[in-house]
Amino acid sequence: MIKSSEIKKIVNEYSDIKIGVLGSHSALEVMDGAKDENFQTTVFCQKGREEPYQRFRRIADEIIILDKFKDMASAKYQKMLRDSNTIIVPHRSLTVYLGYKTIENSFKVPIFGNRKLFQAEERTAKKGQYYLLEKARIKYPKLFKDPKKINKPCIVKVQEKNRPLERAFFTVSSYKDFVEKSEAKIKQGVISRKDLAKSSIEELAIGTYMNFNFFHTPISNQVDFIGIERRLQTNIHDYNALPAKQQLDINVDLQNIEVGHTPASIRESLLEKVIKMGDKFVAAVKREYAPGIIGPFSLQSVITKDLELIVYDVSLRVPGNPIVATTTPYTKYQYGQTFGVGRRIAMEIKRAQEEGRLDEIVT
Repeated sequence: MIKSSEIKKIVNEYSDIKIGVLGSHSALEVMDGAKDENFQTTVFCQKGREEPYQRFRRIADEIIILDKFKDMASAKYQKMLRDSNTIIVPHRSLTVYLGYKTIENSFKVPIFGNRKLFQAEERTAKKGQYYLLEKARIKYPKLFKDPKKINKPCIVKVQEKNRPLERAFFTVSSYKDFVEKSEAKIKQGVISRKDLAKSSIEELAIGTYMNFNFFHTPISNQVDFIGIERRLQTNIHDYNALPAKQQLDINVDLQNIEVGHTPASIRESLLEKVIKMGDKFVAAVKREYAPGIIGPFSLQSVITKDLELIVYDVSLRVPGNPIVATTTPYTKYQYGQTFGVGRRIAMEIKRAQEEGRLDEIVT
């Protein structure tokens, strides 16, 4: 494992900071926020996927084309990043394409974030998101470790076989339903039996779905509440828009593949619950993964009819919701201007640089 002292030594020799990002997921948002704070940016694109970054060239000062995303971790590019004083901002694609082992053990470039914490996002991790929510005393859905005990509507969360970024979620209401649907998905090649064995089966939380986005670092004065969005998913949203009679006439496999976001706000009387939830989660993570959360995180939640908050998923890096940057009222309440996660990251890096505390916000 890379020693934190090695990264601190590297970043303490940095002068004119650049912000680097892998060209996927939320790279545009990260770079846009960086440009708002006058940072130079570098984006690493996989060949054939560079078009958005070339089209929106204002925010990408340097575009590097790779044969494969994982090539970003080569010795050649690591040296280039260090020599150019670059701090990498992590998102889901970075952790998937480079992998947790590479990030923790061999990617010797300063990362804005706690690189030991990224793997906790996985439900299969020993001290994963369920563990952290338990330690924070935040409610999450009931888990069914034995599918034979399924006796109510549940959601099965399993990794897709051929697309590492996607999870092949499906709903079931009984063990018989679980067997039929899982076997069908295995036969179709959507999931593997090996991944099914590691799946999580959660009671289906019924209510209004909202993703609450926060920000914190060791030099932050408090946990910032950045804003709220909701996921747009195919094909379940299109299916749900149909009248019930037509739904019964159509036999389709429903999927929860995220394709976009829509903004949301929450009634003011519920804000205290949301803010306290973020505070509790930050405190719990600090105890379990020192120095704790560095940067943005998201608690994807359901608000029940009893106005109870239930967290069904946790993101421990840039959540990937650019819509918040132009729609959230909550940063305006606090800072006097509307902005998203990308700019909040750049603001923190700038502050750390000015105060000589960069080594406290990178690992």
